[in-house]
Amino acid sequence: MSASETPSPSTRLIVVSGASGAGKTSVAHRLLEDQRFARAVTATTREPRGTEQDGVDYHFLTAGDFHKRLIAEGFLAPAEVYGHWYGTPRENVEGILASGRHCILVIDVQGVEDLKESEVDALYVFVDAPSQEELERRLKSRGDDAPEKISARLRAAREELEKKDLFDRVLVNDDIKRAARELAGWVGLELA
Repeated sequence: MSASETPSPSTRLIVVSGASGAGKTSVAHRLLEDQRFARAVTATTREPRGTEQDGVDYHFLTAGDFHKRLIAEGFLAPAEVYGHWYGTPRENVEGILASGRHCILVIDVQGVEDLKESEVDALYVFVDAPSQEELERRLKSRGDDAPEKISARLRAAREELEKKDLFDRVLVNDDIKRAARELAGWVGLELA
């Protein structure tokens, strides 16, 4: 983040990560019901899924547009994941923090490694499912992935679990509302 965009001393960048299916996005959505939080919308080169909307769920960019911004260092934690590029526009994060709100950034573990390497100051939270069986159940219940893709995501989840020590906190998502309240408490806030 640039020196000209100094965040309020009471705001934090909260980096939420975890395996696919652990519920990191669901926990983030629960926090976003409170106006003291805002989400930095990630850009991606993948196609929208279902009812996803450009600028709301993701900024859907062409590969060419993404790479132009990548060269200009316009992203935090750019990474290629499952054959598509993802990255969070720096100006989005800076604007949210400058507005006095906590900024939630939902990214994969590879992105967390990049942020840590770049020494980005944040609260790093790993969201975990209560069990491997529950994680598998959640992935299968999505209904949008083929069995081989689910198997690949489960293998990746095992690898990501081995990197929990990168994080400041581990949050077990056995109940979305409870998990969101716990995370909010880590930045000194109470949720209704």
